[in-house]
Amino acid sequence: MTFDDCWNRIGVRGDSSCERLTEYVRCLNCPVFEAAAAKLLERPIPLVDLSLHDAETSPHQQRQRQQQHDPQGASESFLIFRIGREWLALPTPIFKRIVQTRPVHTLPHRQHRAVLGVVNVQGDLLVCLSLAHLLGFETDTTAADDQARHDLPRLLVVSRAEEHAVFPVDQVDGVHRLAVTTFCPPPATLSLAAAAHTRAVAPWRGMTVGLLDADALFDTLNRSLG
Repeated sequence: MTFDDCWNRIGVRGDSSCERLTEYVRCLNCPVFEAAAAKLLERPIPLVDLSLHDAETSPHQQRQRQQQHDPQGASESFLIFRIGREWLALPTPIFKRIVQTRPVHTLPHRQHRAVLGVVNVQGDLLVCLSLAHLLGFETDTTAADDQARHDLPRLLVVSRAEEHAVFPVDQVDGVHRLAVTTFCPPPATLSLAAAAHTRAVAPWRGMTVGLLDADALFDTLNRSLG
């Protein structure tokens, strides 16, 4: 799959000559970058040769093999985003699209306040979920830095098997690999709702990012729609 990575040539990572920067400030906010990101997220999962994964391999040999491919040790890929003051992450494979915000159509007699309604994404009506309500934190952005205020909100489309959902975020930073050795248990100060949906926290750019449990989120969504 190929695409024009214009952000590396004329965008903020290049010579900043792109005329779109006047309107969008950062390449992350540009529809061109959004379309490229969607293509990347829609790439088919490569086939894996299971013969390379010998069940008789010792844990020590497995670690050595893993470190040969990843010199920094075991890591996992996450899409990192911001809601209000909170930086959060979910495993990259569950994401299908990053789209611009659009009207949310409310559902009558909804069972859970975290369910905002449904949105139309490329002709499909998908349930829209508020992670802020689900996790029990405020969406006040007054603590966000000046640069973050220029970022446009987005809708993130996620799926698990045949289950699909959408949730709004205030800022998308991108896909990052985080070393498993940096994962820490969620702090005791988290609310019960947040703790139930957070598998770990990890340091990132001088901050702490909450690594959310995708299965727990989908399970809660299913219960709320029941």
